[in-house]
Amino acid sequence: MKITFHKLLIAAFIFCCCACKQSKSDNTNITEPVIKDEGVKIAYTDTHTGDTTLLFVHGWCINKTYWLSQVNFFKNKYRVVTIDLPGFGESGKNRNRWNTAAFGQDVTTIIKKLGLKNVILIGHSMAGDIIVQAANNAPNEVIGLVGVDNFKNVGVGGTPSKQDSIAYQKAIDSLKDDFKRIAFDYFNHDLFSKTTSAAIKARILNDVAHSDSTIAAACMEQDNFDEAAELLKTQKKLSLINSDVTPTNTSGMKTKGIPFQIWYIHGSGHFPMVEHPAEFNSSLVQAIQKLNT
Repeated sequence: MKITFHKLLIAAFIFCCCACKQSKSDNTNITEPVIKDEGVKIAYTDTHTGDTTLLFVHGWCINKTYWLSQVNFFKNKYRVVTIDLPGFGESGKNRNRWNTAAFGQDVTTIIKKLGLKNVILIGHSMAGDIIVQAANNAPNEVIGLVGVDNFKNVGVGGTPSKQDSIAYQKAIDSLKDDFKRIAFDYFNHDLFSKTTSAAIKARILNDVAHSDSTIAAACMEQDNFDEAAELLKTQKKLSLINSDVTPTNTSGMKTKGIPFQIWYIHGSGHFPMVEHPAEFNSSLVQAIQKLNT
C-alpha cells in the first residue's frame, strides 16, 4: 500500500503528539445543471467561456471558495471551473468510497458532463493525486497539471514496512477518535506559517471544524496510488507551485524522468492561493505559459 507525502505528514504529526461555512464564490445568477457521479451531487462553479479550461480542485477539509481570487483573476481569459469534492462543501456525501480513484472519477465526471476541452487541472494538497488520476481517466481532454503545495517527495523512499503501516493506521485511528483536536493541532503546527494571517487561520479552522470527521479521516486512509508511476503514465507536463516553508525533494522525479517545473511562494503556509493570491496568480500565469510551450 502506498502512503503519499501529504498523508505521511499528517500521520507523523498525529502519531508523535498522541466544512462548512461557505462564502459566495461569484455573483453569477446562472443556474448550473446538476451533475452527479454515481448518484452523488458534485457542486461546482463554471464561467462557461474560454478555449482552455482551468479546473481547480481543493484540498483536505476545505472547499471551492478557496479559489475565488483565481476565478476573478483568470475568468476573462480562460474558462474557469471549481468543484467541491464529494464529502466537502456543498457536494453530496451519500457514498462510502473516499479514495483517490473515487475522487478522480468525480473530477472526470465534471470534465465529461461539461464537455471541457484543453483542461489544465490545478489541485491543492491531497488533490494532487486526484488530478493525476483524472488526467489518466481523461487523457484527451487534459493538457497539463499544476500541483499546489504537494508532490514534495515523489519517488523518494521505498514501500512502507509493515511496522510503518501499523503506525500509520494507529495515527488514523487517533484522528477518528479525536478529530477536531488532532486536526487543529496538525494545521497549527504543520500547515500554517509565521506569516499566515489570523483571519485565514480562523477561516480554515472553521471549515475543518465543520467537516464531516468520518469522511475526512477516511480520506487519509492508506491508498494504493503510486504517484511516480501515475505521473509518468499521464505523459503530461507537471508544474508545482509550492511553499518554501517545507522543502520539496525533487530528486525522485529527476531520477524517474518525470518532467516538472517548480515555482516557490516564499514564506507562505500550506494555502498559498489565499495567503499570497497575487504572487500565486503570477506563478500560475507562468506555469500555464510553460505548459502551453
